[in-house]
Amino acid sequence: MEAMIERCAGLDVHQETVVACVIFGPLDKKPKTSIETFSTTTTGLLALSDWLATLQVSDVVMESTGVYWKPIWNILEGSFHLVLANARHVKNVPGRKTDVKDAEWLAKLLRCGLIESNFVPPEDIRDLRDLTRYRKKLIHHRTSEQNRIHKILQDANIKLTSVLSDIFGVSGRRILEAILNGEKIETDGLRKMVDWRTKASITDIANAINGRIRRHHRDMLRYHWEHMSYLEKAIEELEKQIDQLLSPYRKEVELLDGIPGVNKAAAATFIAEMGVDMSVFKSAKHLASWAGVSPGNYESAGKKKKNE
Repeated sequence: MEAMIERCAGLDVHQETVVACVIFGPLDKKPKTSIETFSTTTTGLLALSDWLATLQVSDVVMESTGVYWKPIWNILEGSFHLVLANARHVKNVPGRKTDVKDAEWLAKLLRCGLIESNFVPPEDIRDLRDLTRYRKKLIHHRTSEQNRIHKILQDANIKLTSVLSDIFGVSGRRILEAILNGEKIETDGLRKMVDWRTKASITDIANAINGRIRRHHRDMLRYHWEHMSYLEKAIEELEKQIDQLLSPYRKEVELLDGIPGVNKAAAATFIAEMGVDMSVFKSAKHLASWAGVSPGNYESAGKKKKNE
């Protein structure tokens, strides 16, 4: 294979250690190899960076192994041209797998230009990605708590969901808080709780909340309600941080928000997952593949197979 990079390094990354193999030398001659093992602590990674700089390494490759590559990327970013390789694309020959051989194999592939780098967005986009993904998880947790509240209400024979389209709207929250506090809801009080836009009549709502609620039901509702309130507050704080990180990308957000079916939350997710520099993708098909909307093609002997 024709060599293309004079000085490059392959890193076999683990939780506690990283094995580094540097291959250097003229492109038309057999290269030299230097191998060292470093700790993944900050001190160890700084030593790794100094060692690579001493050997005048220009390109460094590592596998995208879980989250273990991230600390190394953060230390080496800006000092070297980093390549994040898909582990499935750089498998070594079976029966020849050791940490040293894996690092050497990566370095050899990189030296010959045979590794295509995965897309790693800039630091601010990575921060935005963490926030948007965490927001998604919190929203799922909030929905789970709301479903649990639905379940408790049914067990207490309170049919509030039959008369209100959203029991977590203005009217529903007022009624639920009164139930949680053990208040006796009279017709006049109920009329004050119900928003004027509510379509259901006061009589229907009164019949719906006339259930058989016990102390156990109130306790369970309070647990779920407090957790849901905590999640809502956390989501609100996340929204503020996301909005701050999106400040430099207002133009891109407006363009995405103009697409039918895309709101500002979805626009933030698009930017967090794909960035704003489309030049990193070779084509629209490559972008679609990265976004996970392009099906894989696995065919052998005329038969399409599933991706195992």
